[in-house]
Amino acid sequence: MDQLEGKVAMVTGGASGIGLAMVTSLAASGMRVVMADIEEGALGAAHAGFGDTNAEVLPYQLDVTDAGHFEAVVAEVERDVGDVAVLCNNAGVGVGGHIAEMTPKDWEWVLSVNLQGVINGMSACAPRMRARRSGHIVNTASMAGQIGMIPNLSVYVASKFAVVGLSESAYVDFREEGVGISVLCPNLVRTNILESGRNRPAALVGDVDTASHLLSADLTDAARADQVKKMMDAACDPAVVGDMVVEAVKENELYIFTHAASAGQLQDRFEGMLAACARWDAYRSKS
Repeated sequence: MDQLEGKVAMVTGGASGIGLAMVTSLAASGMRVVMADIEEGALGAAHAGFGDTNAEVLPYQLDVTDAGHFEAVVAEVERDVGDVAVLCNNAGVGVGGHIAEMTPKDWEWVLSVNLQGVINGMSACAPRMRARRSGHIVNTASMAGQIGMIPNLSVYVASKFAVVGLSESAYVDFREEGVGISVLCPNLVRTNILESGRNRPAALVGDVDTASHLLSADLTDAARADQVKKMMDAACDPAVVGDMVVEAVKENELYIFTHAASAGQLQDRFEGMLAACARWDAYRSKS
């Protein structure tokens, strides 16, 4: 999609972190950007930040887990603002902890946002884009959707692997139909995902705030705060990720990898898989 200026983009989870960076970068490219978020206070504060700019950023409250609400918001946007040319399914949450300690509430919450939220966005926008033979969808996954062997992240990993697979298949479906697909697979970025429990539905709240244990489940509370600070201090600036997303949309790139370390992580994974193929080839030859 070479020409973005004047077209409409929609970003979920757009009031903070990577989502806000996407909003900023897409607006800087000349797009009219719908900033959608479940958190009303954060949405208002983020929108106010564009008050002294020429950016056209429009705040919409949206619960991505509600398919009907998502469809209704997209219909409203297309009626009042314009056709959604770029959809960024970015809203996401996470939990941390040993697989044996994850509860049905943990699973339901994370999958409803990270996977069903993406599905709901695609269900609302993909048919419209297909009919117009134009558009681009960016799904936010994670390197945890490429590299599964990370301790204490089973629920999060499962949700992000699903987003990667969904995106790859959709890319093939749309390849000859004028619609682009990208899947964003960042390593650690400076966001507030470790505080995502603030938006957890009351019915899905458990005895432990497993959201705050993301990437630090094996630490004491005292050590956790120190570890989180160190991680965030070393994390990537989300503004860089926002600019990469714009480039991916323009160039119709399927994969967006934000860190140089991603190449080595992917190589290690696939070398292990190739070694397993060789081992099983040898086994079959002896059978």
